[in-house]
Amino acid sequence: MSVQDQARALMMRHHHQVKHRQQSLLARSGAEVGLTSEELGQGLHIQGKPSFAAQQSYTRSGSTFS
Repeated sequence: MSVQDQARALMMRHHHQVKHRQQSLLARSGAEVGLTSEELGQGLHIQGKPSFAAQQSYTRSGSTFS
């Protein structure tokens, strides 16, 4: 696997992790306000790339590994 392929795979994995964390936060927030599972399932699709600020917010910090 070339360096470019490795970098692309790393970026794609990071993007999917950020997107998954966003969806989890949306699901928990929806459950807290009383949405049903059917309503939650319809509204969890996140379209497009997360903004830079969202990526920074949903990225794991290094302190979790210490």
